[in-house]
Amino acid sequence: MNIKALWAEFFGTFTLIFIGVGAIAANHIGNGFVGLTGIALAHGLALSCMITAVAATSGGHLNPAVTVGLFSVGKIDATNAIGYIVAQCLGGIVAAFLITLSIPEAALTAVGMGTPAINTAAGVTIGQAFTTEVILTFFLVFVVYGSAVDKRAPKMGGLFIGLTVTLDILMGGPISGAAMNPARHLGPALLGGGLDHLWLYWVAPILGGVLGAQAYHHLVGGKKN
Repeated sequence: MNIKALWAEFFGTFTLIFIGVGAIAANHIGNGFVGLTGIALAHGLALSCMITAVAATSGGHLNPAVTVGLFSVGKIDATNAIGYIVAQCLGGIVAAFLITLSIPEAALTAVGMGTPAINTAAGVTIGQAFTTEVILTFFLVFVVYGSAVDKRAPKMGGLFIGLTVTLDILMGGPISGAAMNPARHLGPALLGGGLDHLWLYWVAPILGGVLGAQAYHHLVGGKKN
């Protein structure tokens, strides 16, 4: 197991959750100044920067759904996949803890620690949130494969993966929270956001990730992708 790759996954996932939760809390503190677009960009830019920084070491998964998706098509072995997922989850948990030392408790409480959640107030059902998470994660892992894994890719994966997260949040943020990432949900949920529908934020993204990887690998990619 590559220890440096595990640290890369830890720091990359840490950044995504710290900046993501921080942007949501900042939006509350600023009375809506950041907005959905700003929150989406914060997540997307954090991911773009960190994937670019750590791709050479770990491939820049930063998401258990990406890791499981790529495992399903043989792009990572079981031992490293498990290590990546543990590192990603720890990165999310530590980020959520440190955000409590950086932002007033009242703001974090008001936004539920920035934990992705089903917008039941708008009438969103569990089934609708589940479907949204599956499809959004499908898009994400499909782009990961096509822009970073496929050997024919233009080597600009960080940029386009970040943009995919941005567009996914613009659509899915008001519906399911657009987690697309079990670690993105787990860390804030454990640190005060609540564990409601924890299963959904693991099962749906992983299902979407596997479908996205399988679709690209078998239907779109070249013979040696």
